[in-house]
Amino acid sequence: MEEEVKVPEEGQEIKEEKAQKPEKKSKKSQTEALKEEIAALQAEKDEVVRKWYAVTAEYENYRRRTQNQSAQRYNDGRNDVISALFPIGDNLERALASCKDENTKQGIDMIFKAFQKVLEGEGVEVIDPVGQPFDASLAEAIMAMPAEEGEESGLVKQVYVKGYKKGEKVLRYAQVIVTQ
Repeated sequence: MEEEVKVPEEGQEIKEEKAQKPEKKSKKSQTEALKEEIAALQAEKDEVVRKWYAVTAEYENYRRRTQNQSAQRYNDGRNDVISALFPIGDNLERALASCKDENTKQGIDMIFKAFQKVLEGEGVEVIDPVGQPFDASLAEAIMAMPAEEGEESGLVKQVYVKGYKKGEKVLRYAQVIVTQ
């Protein structure tokens, strides 16, 4: 018995070719779909990386800002404590000026010098505007006196209460008497 070889009919060949073409198209479309998916995933990864960098930078800025705020609060607290000591220094100066006994005067002078050394250690300077033009950013005028012969108007004649500053920050304004 011989096997019969079937010759495909014309319609069958066309159908088989049509059946084969969609497979090629489906492979191409699958490849294109995968490429599109890869591109979409790449874009999503890039967006996630960008957001991560943004969050990291934001956190770093927050950390620096809170660190600076903490340091500023600490310095402000120190300045408040130093400012509370100024009246003690004023009283030591008055006691020194009015003391008649030499031993007592010497003891008060030693305490006053220790007070001044503490202020120096903290970077606090005395504001002494005597003989200079009045500057409202360093002193407050509590009284005006007529200018004497040869004196200019608007000069600081006398310091009534000492002023202090630390760097550019005024801790206590000097109270002064100004010429008119």
